[in-house]
Amino acid sequence: MHANPTPSDWVRRWAPLVPEGRPVLDVACGAGRHLLEFAGRGHPVTGVDRDPQALAAAAWHLDGAGELLQADIENGPWPFAGRQFGAVVVTNYLWRALLPTLVASVESGGVLLYETFAAGNETVGKPSRPDFLLRPGELLGVCEGLRVVAYEDGFLPDPARFIQRIVAVREIPGSKARQTLT
Repeated sequence: MHANPTPSDWVRRWAPLVPEGRPVLDVACGAGRHLLEFAGRGHPVTGVDRDPQALAAAAWHLDGAGELLQADIENGPWPFAGRQFGAVVVTNYLWRALLPTLVASVESGGVLLYETFAAGNETVGKPSRPDFLLRPGELLGVCEGLRVVAYEDGFLPDPARFIQRIVAVREIPGSKARQTLT
């Protein structure tokens, strides 16, 4: 019925860091490629997007296995106020005003998995507006207070794009445990 692109390699690589059985929020989830990945790993999943057609595709893929919410998170209130998640996943989306809220939505022991376009992308394609491109080191600044496990800022050739991506953990207060890298 609907195409289901594969999850981001970055998200798949770091998905094992998400605490077992903890809920996952996919922001600007589109057709649900990451929701399906995490549901398959046994996580309760929640997706939010403003596009009803994308959410219909996500619902079809998930076959009732997740919570989907249509909301304009750029112009309306954050629909998950007071909620935290074992992982917050964001790919190919940037709304700077929302960045502190996304970080605050990561529960203790949880993970932020973020990957989107960066400055320089205007030289190879879309998006090209600075509003939609992370500045050098911007995700590192956003994740101050979290433990950064992995970070990349550079060029990927296939397809040609400049990206910035981060994996950051909200450590459990008083815990000496560290996530195992895979």
